[in-house]
Parts: sequence; C-alpha cells; structure tokens
Amino acid sequence: MPKLKTHSGTKDRVKLTKNGKARVRHSHSSHFLQKKSGARKRTFAGLKNLDGKVAKNIKLNLGA
Repeated sequence: MPKLKTHSGTKDRVKLTKNGKARVRHSHSSHFLQKKSGARKRTFAGLKNLDGKVAKNIKLNLGA
C-alpha cells in the first residue's frame, strides 16, 4: 500500500507536542476585536489542546 500524504492545510495550522497532543490557535481571535471584551480576547492568547475524535482525525491527516 502506498504511503499516505500529509494534509498541507492541517500541517500549517496544527502542531503536535512531544507527547503527541494536537495544539491549535483559538478561533474568533483575528478580527472584529473592538466589540470583544478584554477578558474574552485574553482567553484567545496561546494555543488550545484538542481532544477526542477531532484530535484523532487530525493525527491521521498528519500521518502521526
């Protein structure tokens, strides 16, 4: 069976940690920021961990 190719879009958006956890940017954090509260915008800082079926599918897309 041939090797599976890495999904390019997923590769750019998701990073895997040393232990194999998927980490992504928060959604809604790039524009229309004036109407969002400071507390809400601060929660967008940093990366969030994915879990469940979403993380499993992402790892399959990355070939990990």
